[in-house]
Amino acid sequence: MTSEPGLGPVARAAARGELPDWARASEKRRAHIGRVAALLGEWARGLGLSAAEQERWLAAGWLHDVLREAPPEELRPLVPEAFRALPPKLLHGPAAAERLAGEADAELLEAIRYHTLGSARFGTLGRALYLADFLEPGRRYEPEWTASLRARMPHDLDAVMRDVVRARVRHVEESGSVLHPETRALYEQVQGA
Repeated sequence: MTSEPGLGPVARAAARGELPDWARASEKRRAHIGRVAALLGEWARGLGLSAAEQERWLAAGWLHDVLREAPPEELRPLVPEAFRALPPKLLHGPAAAERLAGEADAELLEAIRYHTLGSARFGTLGRALYLADFLEPGRRYEPEWTASLRARMPHDLDAVMRDVVRARVRHVEESGSVLHPETRALYEQVQGA
């Protein structure tokens, strides 16, 4: 087995709940971030992950929305060309991943980059972040249903992922929006699981 990837100083501090000085997150957003991180920490412990892996999961939780409240005109130039056409509210994940380059391994950065869209390339950390962001208890969307999904985590991750992806795709389609290709690929992947 290979050694676990390390974290840089910014990501290591984030795992302790200390956001970088360049964070753009209100107190309300920081509360959401903390709830996501708490879920990820709980799930990482529940899976029996090593201390280093638990730290990575906490860092992902604390950093996923670190730029959520930055103006889109500041974020768009930071993201790779493939992300520049995203709606403004989806730019923060790719921008944060770019800003955090060198602070974490590729899997953690991909989890942050795609936490709003989803990705068929997600590893376990990416899938867990995608779910925690949707299921954290401060969300108002169908609280009884989301609580029942949280109760099934982390040991029923694949089935919970399937339920959440289906719900999110249904919501996008019912709103008349176009499904992003990354989201479509994830949906097709979980449908086949």
